[in-house]
This record gives sequence, structure tokens and C-alpha cells, in this order.
Amino acid sequence: MYKSKKPYQLPEPLLCSPDKIENGIPMTLVNEYIRKHEERMQRYNYLENLYKGFHDVYRQPEKPDWKPDNRLAVNFPRYITETFMGYAYGIPIKKSHPDEKIDDAIKSFEDDNEITDHEYELFKKACIYGHSWEYFYQDEDAKTQMTVFSPKELFVVYDDTLKNHALFAVRYGYHSLDSDYPGEKYGEILTPTMIEPFEGGQKKEVHDNPYGYIPCVEYRLNDERMGIFEEVTGLVEAYNHTIGEKANDVDAFAEAYLAILGAELDEEGIYKIRDNRIINLYGTDDAKDILVQFLQKPTADGTQENLLNRLETLIYQTSMVANISDENYGNATAGIALAYKLQAMSNLALGFDRKIEKSLRKRYKIFCSLSTNVPDKDAWRDVEIKTTRNLPKNILEEAQTAAQLEGMVSRETQLSVLSIVSNVSEEIDKMEKEQNKQEQDAVTRKMFETNGDVDVE
Repeated sequence: MYKSKKPYQLPEPLLCSPDKIENGIPMTLVNEYIRKHEERMQRYNYLENLYKGFHDVYRQPEKPDWKPDNRLAVNFPRYITETFMGYAYGIPIKKSHPDEKIDDAIKSFEDDNEITDHEYELFKKACIYGHSWEYFYQDEDAKTQMTVFSPKELFVVYDDTLKNHALFAVRYGYHSLDSDYPGEKYGEILTPTMIEPFEGGQKKEVHDNPYGYIPCVEYRLNDERMGIFEEVTGLVEAYNHTIGEKANDVDAFAEAYLAILGAELDEEGIYKIRDNRIINLYGTDDAKDILVQFLQKPTADGTQENLLNRLETLIYQTSMVANISDENYGNATAGIALAYKLQAMSNLALGFDRKIEKSLRKRYKIFCSLSTNVPDKDAWRDVEIKTTRNLPKNILEEAQTAAQLEGMVSRETQLSVLSIVSNVSEEIDKMEKEQNKQEQDAVTRKMFETNGDVDVE
């Protein structure tokens, strides 16, 4: 596991005020903030390695060659992350606007940025690291584009007021991937008015920032910026150690020592005792005292299984993500039973929803800041955001519930119960068009019947 360091604090001389931002950010200040930011890399790298399956168990000291040395890692972090993401955001977040023109502009913007995949990667990084970044830029066609950055690549400096205003952001990297010889540092300084590229400690040509805001948005899993599996890293490492030792015990039982007691073997017979797994103890020539048997150490299988089961249960309970692969979930696929089993994960998702909605509004605030995108820069205030949990659906149960709501609630609320209805407003429009067509057909038929043009049986 990574070793935590002292809390992230900045010395007083590093704090800067908004009036200094207008004159450009000094590289000395930027370099000092980068140095502070790099102190967090150990944690970020540790969480990333856990998600990818590169656990600490593979870096433990090797045992002697004659001892079993199994290294097993169960990738709970990836399972927890992907299960939560599939449940909470497997169904893409829906955004809409009451103004049809602005709604079309938002949909076009999202189509250009392949929003479904973009948001999935954005939220997944937030689950792994505790937070992630969305970066805005204008492409060659003057269209607003977005990309995703991990907190390893970008950070924002805030002031120390009650509102914690963002002063500037820094995006940086190194020309070489070799950590021992990283090469020159490059990147850019982002302020509300300008973008200042730099390389090797020297600033390049400054560009205007067209948005009027720092062109990046932070997405947090929580205010503490803790990853979704960060709290259970110790349990995961303990599980890996235990299951590895259990595999070692299996190997040890399969290669037990042969004990020959009471008779002396010649030198050739006991050559390489450790490799041949032979123990020879003698002291008598009486054949009746000779004993040949395999040595078996006491088994701890029951203790190990209990520990593994306890660790697995604690991992899912503490992370608040359900183990949907558990066979018990097959008995709770409908109604309130399933809702209770997913309650903890639902609470976790709802908390993330609130953080996401706040960040999405900032996204559309930046998007609406350009008149080339939408004519009204305040249009972002009326964007409607709706999340839907990805759960098994019982259409019959939903239809019965919707039918029982007839006359008790509005038609819009009644239709919202049905998961097969993706857009309630569009569905109501379709129903009204069908009803008008049926009424028109009935009027036309009646006219023909009255005029005698239609035979009625």
C-alpha cells in the first residue's frame, strides 16, 4: 500500500490573488504547484494499479525456492467500479431543454463529442481516483469539443475565500514516459481570460480563452475525493495474501515430505533432502521399528475459508457496492426485495448524482458562453438532467402499476412508471396524434354512413 504523507498544504508565499492572474501566472509559482501536485502521484498510481490488477501482492519479497510461493490477486477494485458504473450510469444521463432550438444545439454538441462513451470514461475515472476532469477546447471548425483527463494530468488552484473561486488550472506532462528520466515538462496554464502554453520552464505564445471561464470542469465522487474502492484497499490486500497462502498450503500438501524412521539411508538416497522432500531419522537396526510415512502439517482450511468469506463480505459492505454475482440475487429479481438489496448502492449513486448534476450545469454554462453555440448565454439554467438506474425490468408489473394510477395522477406521471417509455413528452404527443386520427376517421366514417355511401351491416 502507498504510504500517506502529511496533509496537502501550500506555504503562504504560494497563495496568489485574482489581480495577479490578469498579468499572467509566474512559472516559478506554476512549478511549485506542480511539485506539490506530484506528491499525490503515489496515491493516484496505487489506485490505478489496483484497478488494473497490479496489486501489491506481486511485489512482496520472494520466498526460498523450496517453498511454494503463489501470488494471487482477486481484482475486487475493477469489479466494484464496473458494477457500480453499470448500475448507476449504464443507462446514459438524459439532458433536455424546453427551448427546441437550444435543445437541438445541446444534442448536436453531445453527438459531436460521443457523449455516451465520454461520460462513461469521465465517471469511471472519478470512481477510480475520487475525481476527474473534463477539458474544453475549440476544434478547427470552431465547434466546442471535450476530452477527459485524470487528476494525474490536470489540477486547479483555488483561492482561500468561502466560495473557493478557481484562480487557474494547470495541465502538464513529460515528453518521456520513463519516470527516472522524464525529459522536459510541457503543458499549459488555464485562466478565465487566456491560455498560456509552456515547455521546459519557458512560456510560449499566449492564446485568448474564448469561454470566459477556466475551460475545465471537475467531477467528484464525493467531497473528500475518495475513490469508490479506496476504503477497502487494505481488505483487498489481506484477501490476496490469504488466498495466496491457501494456494501455498495446497502445494505443500501435494508435495509432503517422506519420513523414513529407524533405518539409515545411504548418501545417495538422501541426496538433496529439500528437493526430494525426504527426512531420515535412524538409531536402531530393528526392522520392526522402521517407519515410512508422509508428514502432513495440521490443516487450517476451515479457518482460511472463514477469513476469506469474512473479508469478501466486508469488502462489499464497506464499499457499498452489491455483489450481484452472488447466487442470493437470483431470488430477489423483482419488486421491493431487490430494492432492499441494492439500497446501499442506490444511496451511493444518489450522492454521486448530486455532484454530477452540479458539474453538468457548469459544463453547459461553459458551452452556452459562446454565441456560436447558443444565442442565450443563460440557457444553461433551464437544462433538465435526469438519471435512470440500470435495473432488471418487470414490464407486466409496471403496466399494472400504471393502469392503477389512471385518474389518480397526470398522464405524464402515469407514463413515467413505464421503463419502455424513454421520452414521456414524445409519447404523449404520439398518443394525442393517434387519438386525433381515430376521431377524424370516426367523423369521416359517420359522414359517409349518413350520406349512404357506406353499407352498414
